[in-house]
Amino acid sequence: MIPAHGGTLIDRVVPAAKRAELAQIAADLPKIELNSRETTDLGLIANGAMSPLEGFMTRAEFDSVLKSMRLPNGLAWPLPVTLTLKSDALASHAVPFDAALVDGDGNVVGVIHVEEIFTADLKTTAESALATSDDAHPGVGYLKEFGTTYAGGKVTVLDVPSHAPFEEYDLSPRQTRELFERNGWRTICAFQTRNPIHRAHEYLIKCALETVDGFLIHPAMGETKSDDIPADIRMQCYLALGKHYFPEKHVALSTFPYAMRYAGPREAILHAILRQNYGCTHFIVGRDHAGVGNYYGTYDAQHIFLEFRKEELAIEPVFFEHSFFCKRCEGMASQKTCPHGQEDRVFLSGTKVREMLVNGEKLPGEFTRREVAEILERHYATA
Repeated sequence: MIPAHGGTLIDRVVPAAKRAELAQIAADLPKIELNSRETTDLGLIANGAMSPLEGFMTRAEFDSVLKSMRLPNGLAWPLPVTLTLKSDALASHAVPFDAALVDGDGNVVGVIHVEEIFTADLKTTAESALATSDDAHPGVGYLKEFGTTYAGGKVTVLDVPSHAPFEEYDLSPRQTRELFERNGWRTICAFQTRNPIHRAHEYLIKCALETVDGFLIHPAMGETKSDDIPADIRMQCYLALGKHYFPEKHVALSTFPYAMRYAGPREAILHAILRQNYGCTHFIVGRDHAGVGNYYGTYDAQHIFLEFRKEELAIEPVFFEHSFFCKRCEGMASQKTCPHGQEDRVFLSGTKVREMLVNGEKLPGEFTRREVAEILERHYATA
């Protein structure tokens, strides 16, 4: 089995026998409210998906990651994982101190040992992590909304949130690794998605599956853009596709409790590292991976892997060209395999798909399977 990034799969969830004790201690501590992204990040730190991180980043970690895409110890890590302080009173609190971590519903979900409080320059942070400081970029909008005063330190977590009504698919890195072992899979490819899987995605998955033992469909279930398909609708689509078009013995579905940064190339590296922690040996990186708008080049997310030595990333990226249905080829193809012109190729942008659904139009079978299209059409008909 592939090792965790950094060699050790982190576990920051308090043992069940000590949960009540930690909850009692937390009740008397100053509170730091988590936003949606921070809540999902906390869960990923706790269950080991963000190994080797044991908490939210300190100043040295933050600066090192922005500058070199590596932690201070030299280990590859492309994006900051931070906890914002929304309270001026806590921002001036003497360190170190312990604080209770509270989710958006007011529930105490863990404790942080705050080692450091620091403030970063917003423009520098945005341009380093996102390659832009444009307000229209959702990642820049996030920084402006929550600010750049951060608390860094190790966390201890009471419990990791689930995704009702799909709890049975909430597999931690330890659970996916156990699943792969049970199935006898030595090589496993993961697929990152925040959209329903259409025919082009299905083509990529099946091409990759020809070269590995198993495949993990791993949809991001945290916060995404407001116009993205809701997570519960997407899960229905994944289940329908799996039931009718993927072999059960070679394909698994698990939720990925992750909030998108839309950071393009840097985020592609982060997605790969996190999938290594889940036990995957390969990871699909396609066209405009983790991109938004026109901020990144079409294949920048593939090119960035060349900036890391092979020994720095144990997981192997699998690069794919833009794919589509070709009417003349009568099947799925890519720029590498299809000689025909644009007039023969069926490809719909996300904007065009949403437009068709809002207008009550049926999605063509060349774009998506009918079982998936029906779920989306029903959703938009009642939205």
